[in-house]
Amino acid sequence: MNIKAIYPGTFDPITDGHIDLILRASKLFNEVIVAVATNQGKAPLFSLEERVEMAEEVTAHLPNVTIIGFSNLLVDCAKEYNADVVLRGLRAVSDFEYEFQLAGMNRRLSPELETMFLTPAEQYEFISSSMIREIAKLNGDVSSFVPKCVEERLIKKFK
Repeated sequence: MNIKAIYPGTFDPITDGHIDLILRASKLFNEVIVAVATNQGKAPLFSLEERVEMAEEVTAHLPNVTIIGFSNLLVDCAKEYNADVVLRGLRAVSDFEYEFQLAGMNRRLSPELETMFLTPAEQYEFISSSMIREIAKLNGDVSSFVPKCVEERLIKKFK
């Protein structure tokens, strides 16, 4: 079977937890599309272009992973790229209710699109992009949570 997954998110910035899920998904699916959302409602630190560039840089070694930016409905983006599965990460039980609601709405909008949840490896289950931004903003060390290229961009952004 040729199954294509789409992994949407703001990725502001992309973290080792995100990369863990992307790597694992690249072994489960023929193709993985990492869909970086515009999501102006969150007022991202990095522009869409910067977030796409960082994601491309840290996944360059994965031949079946493609990075895109998107600003439309996820189900429309999934249709445009012929994705079969929406991949979502669940870090904690607190994520489940929101993700369950999203999955239900996506199923209602696009019944043929399945949702699959992956949990991160235990060393990544507490990492969130918002925590990384806060640590970096206060000149904390984020080197054990993000790739070097992302750490450098965070340092530059907060100088």
